Amino acid sequence: MIDTVRNFILYLKLCNRTAAPAPAQTIYATAPMAAPVAPAPAPVAAAPVAAAAAPSAPAARDLSQAQKSPMVGTFYRAPSPSAPAFVEVGATVKAGDTLCIIEAMKLMNEIEAEKSGVIKEILVENGQPVEFGEPLFIIE
Repeated sequence: MIDTVRNFILYLKLCNRTAAPAPAQTIYATAPMAAPVAPAPAPVAAAPVAAAAAPSAPAARDLSQAQKSPMVGTFYRAPSPSAPAFVEVGATVKAGDTLCIIEAMKLMNEIEAEKSGVIKEILVENGQPVEFGEPLFIIE
């Protein structure tokens, strides 16, 4: 609701000062000096990687089933810090169910499931910043 102000009169009084303003003080900067450079440490040969370490590396995720972020913002799993999360791993969701909130410019945007399925993985931590198109959930 917008209120209108009517019959408003503003009085301004102009002071007639005779004193001159204080002069600005000039500050001279000294020339920057280069910091001494420490000698570089001698290169160390890398230890050979054992073949057994390869299987422990995480397998590449199939992101074709991922629900992606429609905007840049901060990811929240629940509507408030004391409330339960919208979804957990293993939960069944229908298209249109709220999965999370992304805060963008102080606006809380509810992100809805694009398809029905089961939440297989949550890829983002609560309170983490997310980018446009970043995978948030794996829904199968």
